[in-house]
Amino acid sequence: MMPNAPLRRLPLAVALALVCHAAHGAELHPDLVATAQRDGRVEALIVLEDQTVPLLAPMSPGADYKARRRALVDALRSRADARQADVRAWLDARGIAWRAFWIANTIHASLSADELAQLSLRTDIAALEPNMEMSLQRPEPEPELDRAMPASDAVAGIEWGVSMINAPQAWAEGVTGQGVVIAGQDTGYEWAHPAIKPQYRGWNAATQSADHNYHWHDAIHSANGSCPANGTQPCDDDSHGTHTAGTFAGDDGGSNQIGVAPGARWIGCRNMNDGNGTPATYLECMEWFLAPTDLAGQNPDPNLAPDVISNSWGCPPSEGCTPPAILEQAVSNLVAGGIFFAAAAGNDGPSCSSIFDPPAIYDASFVVGSSTSADAISSFSGRGPVSGTSLIRPDIVAPGSGVRSAVPGGGYGSKNGTSMATPHVAGAAALVMSANPSLKGQPHLVGELLRATATRTGITDPSRPNGCGGLTINVWPNHQAGFGRLDAYAAVVAARDPALTPVVFADGFEED
Repeated sequence: MMPNAPLRRLPLAVALALVCHAAHGAELHPDLVATAQRDGRVEALIVLEDQTVPLLAPMSPGADYKARRRALVDALRSRADARQADVRAWLDARGIAWRAFWIANTIHASLSADELAQLSLRTDIAALEPNMEMSLQRPEPEPELDRAMPASDAVAGIEWGVSMINAPQAWAEGVTGQGVVIAGQDTGYEWAHPAIKPQYRGWNAATQSADHNYHWHDAIHSANGSCPANGTQPCDDDSHGTHTAGTFAGDDGGSNQIGVAPGARWIGCRNMNDGNGTPATYLECMEWFLAPTDLAGQNPDPNLAPDVISNSWGCPPSEGCTPPAILEQAVSNLVAGGIFFAAAAGNDGPSCSSIFDPPAIYDASFVVGSSTSADAISSFSGRGPVSGTSLIRPDIVAPGSGVRSAVPGGGYGSKNGTSMATPHVAGAAALVMSANPSLKGQPHLVGELLRATATRTGITDPSRPNGCGGLTINVWPNHQAGFGRLDAYAAVVAARDPALTPVVFADGFEED
């Protein structure tokens, strides 16, 4: 980028091309042209026309979910290589560096105004979109409603949120998340924190050594004051990521029982730099999850993909996710690959229709709102309805106000937000799969179990007494608490029901 480049006038032919592109080629976001004119170049996403999920007709409907995932990854990679070939060659011929994504058939490149104009005329490109940096959204200081549980950084044994969703009852029956892998994409992770180190998939307790290949990926390619670029081991420059990992799987083996699924293993990807992410960093992490690689980014292996992904981030349309569907195919492909995708509803409440941002607006996401220790909906929690979908959102709520978990430096601290609620659900999904391993690879069925077993007794929403979308908090499901507040043990019990069988359709993927 050249931040002090002089503003230059576009040639008449290029200007006319920008005006006429919609009728003949790609949609060109107007901010791209203005920024490129000002700075000389602009970070852009080249979205190819073909964004469909490849058909897997040769696959048997009853095929193993890992076999289906491998076939999906092969199909996605082949599709990207074929559809992107001409554009990649065009970029190469001009010496333009690029990064291709197969999970959403998109290319990231730094482009000039002239190059944007030329690309906008191509019929194999659907859109040219910004790849702007955006900040992690955090809730505003909360009213007394959200502090029903006093925040404390002191040792508390089993944390209140973990107890409230009845996870310890599942542990008592030997269900701790064993055999399940949870992934997080966030600000990074202090992997050696005593509450999450034992559960890190890259840690070998027997040899007391770590191997970060296939267990960690850094989508941040520039250094900051806390973390290097392309880090070869997990690093957290913010604390947000470490906190969420503690909630889905943390346990220090002593008094800090902060996690819902302490028997699960976890892997991670850093998708934000000092709390700032871009559509490209989110795509990079999601692609890596579907087929983790070694630290050099080579030898992808879909068999090492996680079973659950915890997503405590949002991508605002106003700051890069334009159109809002820019990440939708990536999320859909992850779920098609048999991965449960939990997404924070966002912290724009208490207004109705305050779930705005990807990935929470996507049908394939399992959307999580926040509740307090008094079973009230947190004032900041995003509420539905969500524009463009008829689905109830959020799906459910979980503890998110005054949640104590791990923070960098080996310590503990309390945070608020749907970011804190989401890892409770990710951990609960791991418990469900641990209780019934046949549910691995069936995210729709896991979601159905979590919705069906959520508790509705005593749930209130003082911030929205008149409800949202024509439904009050006493009508179930609703757009404030969804199907209710998470009950991990009830979901485990339901998962063990011998009458529970998956429904498999001809494309080989299960639906609820």
